[in-house]
Amino acid sequence: MKEKQNSVNEVEQDIHKQVQLALEGLAHPEKELAHQKFYKAFPGGYGGEDRFLCVSTPEQHKIAKVWYQLISLDELSELLKSNIHEYRLCALMMLVLKYQKAKDPIYKKSVCDFYLSHLDFVNNWDLVDSSAHYILGDYLLDKDDRILISLAKTNHLWRNRVAMISCFAFIRKNRFETALEIAGILLNHEHDLIHKAVGWMLREIGKRDLKTETYFLEQFTLTMPRTMLRYAIEKFPEDLRLHYLRLK
Repeated sequence: MKEKQNSVNEVEQDIHKQVQLALEGLAHPEKELAHQKFYKAFPGGYGGEDRFLCVSTPEQHKIAKVWYQLISLDELSELLKSNIHEYRLCALMMLVLKYQKAKDPIYKKSVCDFYLSHLDFVNNWDLVDSSAHYILGDYLLDKDDRILISLAKTNHLWRNRVAMISCFAFIRKNRFETALEIAGILLNHEHDLIHKAVGWMLREIGKRDLKTETYFLEQFTLTMPRTMLRYAIEKFPEDLRLHYLRLK
């Protein structure tokens, strides 16, 4: 009986290795240099020392759907600590699925706590955008969301983006206050990835409530970065879009 239990434990502990093998089987090493340039994974770039298998996002989603129920949070942690970009992205896809499929609120909390404790590894724009609003944002819908304000006030690019993108969950529920507060905090951020994130969330607000977005723009158009403004007004009627561009 003990031997059987040990065998089960060994299988469970090997799930993350099977995920790695599945991803490696779909790798396109000839594309790695292009991926490193795209994700700025070079000395001085925001992508750090990431390596890439160059597996497509749809293929990663397929793998995530196969393994998410079998893999443990401990094994997801192993994947997230890797410098292989796809290991981390696929791990986050599996974490999102675990969160979304969970019925037990206690387990949902454990997934969210796990996510927060591993934010150091959610460290590129696609990793943030594939996870923040699905896990942290959704979890905070009926809770105190001031942790997002705290993340927005840190001197940390990816935590800042997590704070902003998490608000997408609120925006989809027509709740704009936290998103607008964080947009104000990040208004003068130095990085264009934050300019784009803020502009994107403002655009999403405008899709649902144009008056609310334009009220924000009337206050801050002259001071916000041009990239942020362009993202924010991308879906505006042409005459209104040109009006704001002329103000810059």
